[in-house]
Amino acid sequence: MAVSLKDAQDGDLGEVSEINVTPFIDVILVLLIIFMVAAPLSTVDVAVDLPVSNAQPQPRPDTPVFLTVKGDLSLALGNDPVPREALQATLDQRTNQDREQRVFLRADGAVAYRELMDVMNLLRNAGYLKIALVGLEDTGQGAAAPGAKP
Repeated sequence: MAVSLKDAQDGDLGEVSEINVTPFIDVILVLLIIFMVAAPLSTVDVAVDLPVSNAQPQPRPDTPVFLTVKGDLSLALGNDPVPREALQATLDQRTNQDREQRVFLRADGAVAYRELMDVMNLLRNAGYLKIALVGLEDTGQGAAAPGAKP
């Protein structure tokens, strides 16, 4: 409760119905400072001591097997088009039936995830379990968006 010091005629201080907002502002400023200090601490930053891998880098094969899924969902093994039904026979012929050989899978950017998974299931059903997904390396030069004119 606040009092007014302006009009003290009979020595009695009268009550004022106005709210003193100074303590309220002080509390708000203290809370603001606390949240400003605590906000950076609330980010997820889990310190983990990861083990060092001693695995040797895998040597690149002399003749890698590239399977490409084109934008029209047709398949190509190397540069040769391959029907989906003949994929296993063509892969066996190309790899001399070495199903431990890695197949490098490339896909057009317009290919849906479902279609890519269907091709991976075809490879798995054919017995080829070592599949490497191929993408472009980000060189940081800011390549133009597809369809953009230079």
